[in-house]
Amino acid sequence: MNLSEVDAHLQEIKEMYGDESYFHRMKKLFSGLKAPRSSRQYKESMIEIQRLSAPISAIVLPALTVVLLVFLSNASTTDERIIETQIMEAEEMKELEEIEELEKPPDEMQEMDIDVPVDSPDVNVENVEDTPLSPQPQEFDAVMNVKSPVILKNIYGSTRNTGTRGASLARFGGDKQTEDAVMRALRWLKKNQNKDGSWNSKKVAMTGLGILTFLAHGDKPGDSAEFGETIQKALEYLLKVQKSNGLLPGNYDHPIATYALCEAYGMTLNPNVKEAAEKALAAVIKGQHPTGGWTYNLFAGVDKKTGKYRDDTSYMGWCAQALKAGKLAKLHVDGQAKAIKLAIKGFKANAAPNGGFGYCSPGASGLTSVGTLCMQLLGAGSDPAVRKSQDIMDNWSIGDYTLANKVGGSPQYYFYYATQAKFHAGGKRWTNWNKAMKPIYIKAQKIQKNAIKDAKGKDQDIGWWENVDRHTDRPVMDTCLTALQLMVYYRYLPTTSKAAVQVEVEIEAKSTDTDDITVDVGNL
Repeated sequence: MNLSEVDAHLQEIKEMYGDESYFHRMKKLFSGLKAPRSSRQYKESMIEIQRLSAPISAIVLPALTVVLLVFLSNASTTDERIIETQIMEAEEMKELEEIEELEKPPDEMQEMDIDVPVDSPDVNVENVEDTPLSPQPQEFDAVMNVKSPVILKNIYGSTRNTGTRGASLARFGGDKQTEDAVMRALRWLKKNQNKDGSWNSKKVAMTGLGILTFLAHGDKPGDSAEFGETIQKALEYLLKVQKSNGLLPGNYDHPIATYALCEAYGMTLNPNVKEAAEKALAAVIKGQHPTGGWTYNLFAGVDKKTGKYRDDTSYMGWCAQALKAGKLAKLHVDGQAKAIKLAIKGFKANAAPNGGFGYCSPGASGLTSVGTLCMQLLGAGSDPAVRKSQDIMDNWSIGDYTLANKVGGSPQYYFYYATQAKFHAGGKRWTNWNKAMKPIYIKAQKIQKNAIKDAKGKDQDIGWWENVDRHTDRPVMDTCLTALQLMVYYRYLPTTSKAAVQVEVEIEAKSTDTDDITVDVGNL
């Protein structure tokens, strides 16, 4: 190879690897692409394309990936759903004046004498007064209503709203007169409440009854303009006097107060009330006898005189109602399901073969209504003992026991249970009873004109009842029991109705699962 050829090759190499302008390189690239594929110029152009594509790919591909991810992220995003946290109110209440009056009550039913001893027994009981108080906070807002995302559609929540209350009054036999009597009673309770939130004289029991009466009307702390503070003070009183072991002081008081606390939690969902209710309910369960019953002061031992467990139908009635309220409020306490099943056994032990319930043994006394209602509430409404007892109560006439009658026993106490039992039974049993009950209770109410101002500052009447029952704490107990009967139209849904909430009874112990105890969960 001569010198000129060497210089030509060197020039070619210089041109290949030398610095060329961008315009020159692009011109050379496109020129080579036009050449035949087998030519050197075409191959050089393809190599140039590959060399130039590397930095472009390093920039463009990541950029495209980022854009794609952003697009996919935006595509999967949806609007946030905001769950309403207020309890929904029903439509405005119908004007009570428009509710048609029911026809005049029928002739009074056949009289049935009811006289049952309910004196306090002489039994060895534990002294709960020495137990230290429960260290719970007692600030003013301790039991304020807690807004919940859950619409209360249980056996009492959805029936006590303003709108549904009017519809239930018309449907089940109430009217403006019954509701006026109830409002007078609530205002009387408000006016006569002690500064500490209690009512005289058996403070714990009467405070429990007072709370139940306001709750039955749908009034709650932080929600009712006229009665909210009254209920709040009452609940805080119970929280204040509750012992560290859950017990509330008094002979007959604990199960009544437990009933009130459980129902109060079901309607307010307040955590302080929940804690108190669970502790109180645990004490009720602990005090239950192996036979299924209870006696005064939740004494769980045997009577030293008889060597047997004393199962008191009257005391059992409040314990059973407390268990039911706890179940409806979705409280979960150890042994709760077993206690419900066992309680049915306890009531059946005091049921007479031909119907009726006795005091501490089989019978057909005025406590027949207590056993009947509690069996219904506990899920045993279809039991033969309940059906036979309803037949017996068909012969009761509320007209025979007006609040001015001088009769023995405690008729108004019996009627508190009978009114509810007949309401749950429905049909003619309820219709006939209600027609007789309404005019008697409305007429018997004592009224004081313009004695209190309502939430709007308007003067309002107050009203109360005083009957002739034995073993009553009048007038508070008389007023509460009567008012609760006049709110039965909307206090509960009938256990026989399809709309009633179905509460499953879970049996936790086979030891109580016997063939003679039938639990009908459809009636719960």
